[in-house]
Amino acid sequence: MIHVVAILTAKPGKRTEVLEAFRQIVPVVLTEEGCIEYAPVVDVEGADPAFGPDTFVVVEKWATREALKAHSTAAHMVAYGAKVKDLMAARAVHVLEPA
Repeated sequence: MIHVVAILTAKPGKRTEVLEAFRQIVPVVLTEEGCIEYAPVVDVEGADPAFGPDTFVVVEKWATREALKAHSTAAHMVAYGAKVKDLMAARAVHVLEPA
């Protein structure tokens, strides 16, 4: 199994707009072959430390590296990227395996 933690930071004040677009693709991603989990999460109120008001994290689990690779080039992901590219400030994707 492959785990992914994607830390996505929108430009100031744009997180809600990015999350709206993201939530539209979640049902499609969940039907992709090899997708086990795919969910956006944000800081709980009062978290310390916190990612902050412009950041959300995507928690993902994939059956194989090949499934993850196919996900990254899927048409809906390419379209999502194009839709939000001008709203994003930073993106860090960590691909992990069980220890």
